[in-house]
Amino acid sequence: MNIATDLYNILFFVLLIFSAWCAWKISVADWRRRIIPDVYLFPLLLSGLVITVFFPWPGTIAESIIAATFGYLLAFLTGFIFEKTNHKNKNAISPIGFGDVKLITTGGIWLGTVGLATALIISCIAGIIWGKYKKQKFIPFAPFFILGGILALLANSFLL
Repeated sequence: MNIATDLYNILFFVLLIFSAWCAWKISVADWRRRIIPDVYLFPLLLSGLVITVFFPWPGTIAESIIAATFGYLLAFLTGFIFEKTNHKNKNAISPIGFGDVKLITTGGIWLGTVGLATALIISCIAGIIWGKYKKQKFIPFAPFFILGGILALLANSFLL
């Protein structure tokens, strides 16, 4: 092998490890404080863009951009509708925050359209089961979405 190929592969694995670390930090922060810090979210988004563009990845950059746009619009409209329907109740809290919207957008970059849909289904089902089991009113979305994203990525890479 030549040195350029080795550096290319090393950079790919460094980006994957860095992205896994960002995803872990996002999950922990959302689990503990119910907040998704941009300091980990934006590097995860950028590393997803770099990997999708320059490295062999299950999806194309066009599919990733479409999925990110669709994910953003879907999540934003969901939060907006809940916000408008609960405007009379001052104690009502929107079920989705803007950090979740940005996380779903990032998931679209990483997973593409099919992967994003799969991740959303897995994360919503897992979150509902967890919330019912623990009898919790508020459920952190990021840990379940990241788990769903990993499972969706594995399914898209190896099964489809």
